[in-house]
Amino acid sequence: MPPAVRASVQRFQAGEDGDSSALFAKADAAGDPDYSAALRLFVAEEKNHARLLALLLKAGGATTQAGHWSDTAFARLRRVPGLRTELLLLMVAEVVALRYYRALRDGTDDPLTSEVAGRILADEERHVPFHCARLRASVAELPRAARRPLLAGWRVMLLGAVLVVAADHGRALRRLGVGRGRFVADVLRSGGPVVAAILGTAGFERVLWPRRNASGPRDVCPW
Repeated sequence: MPPAVRASVQRFQAGEDGDSSALFAKADAAGDPDYSAALRLFVAEEKNHARLLALLLKAGGATTQAGHWSDTAFARLRRVPGLRTELLLLMVAEVVALRYYRALRDGTDDPLTSEVAGRILADEERHVPFHCARLRASVAELPRAARRPLLAGWRVMLLGAVLVVAADHGRALRRLGVGRGRFVADVLRSGGPVVAAILGTAGFERVLWPRRNASGPRDVCPW
């Protein structure tokens, strides 16, 4: 694994292994035990992503890192009150992760890295509609006039987050065949279907992601 990609994976691994106790408390307070149970399964999958990335790093002779400033900043942002707000923040991370893990899967010549990234990507493609479904119900409780401004704010947060990731992981992204500008554009473009799904103006049916070979068939993300 090239050094730039290894350092990038180390940072993502630290982010996948965050503390979710506050999220659980907010979900429990919402009074829906089925959702609380499902959310715990989601977090368990995120923890498994951290485990898989740690094993990948170990296989390449690298270690994990205790944390990164971007992960610390995100954790502090998640301290804001309210389940809806925390889920919106989580959705920012999930949408960025979709594009990152696709780049890692398709841009490496190492079969193990591609396999691990592909497995994580398959999980993330299911996480997005899971959060969208809950957010659709939550946003529907707001006055109609407040819904689009809220999600416009979410898209601003997505822009800020993807610019940070593109700057911080730029060398790795270039090594994986994705320039900073393309990465940012792809992530921002994927924000539109997410907003439409939350507002209820579109379903979760699919978002198309181009494969590495642009002339070949396309991946279908089923939401």
